[in-house]
Amino acid sequence: MTGKQVQLDVVEERKPELSAQLVAENIALQLEKRVAYRRAMKQTVTKVLRSGGKGIKVQCKGRLAGSEIARCEWYRRGRVPLHTLRAKIDFGFAEALTVYGKIGVQIWIYTGDVLGKEEKEIMEAAEQGAKSPVKVVEGV
Repeated sequence: MTGKQVQLDVVEERKPELSAQLVAENIALQLEKRVAYRRAMKQTVTKVLRSGGKGIKVQCKGRLAGSEIARCEWYRRGRVPLHTLRAKIDFGFAEALTVYGKIGVQIWIYTGDVLGKEEKEIMEAAEQGAKSPVKVVEGV
């Protein structure tokens, strides 16, 4: 189709429960199979936290349970710091095509902080019980 040779590298997801896109698609698939949205959301939250996630936020928007007016429902467990740049947050989005219309599913999964080299050294030293390395700056 492109007229050029295409090379694909397939990478296996070690923990699919911590991949936000896969989790969102799973919930959307359950909604299409007419599973109750609250049940699907709550089960997902417990699975993610059990598999090692530090926090999760799940949001479903649309004509939930076939209601006349669209609405939004969400659950959050653990920490989901969306305002820090070093927080490692995975985001996923999927749409479920139901009889009543589309239902959007959004997932935020917090797996920990991304630390710099110096911060890692300080954290490792604190875990080992040693004093944290301190830089001495003279002058000022």
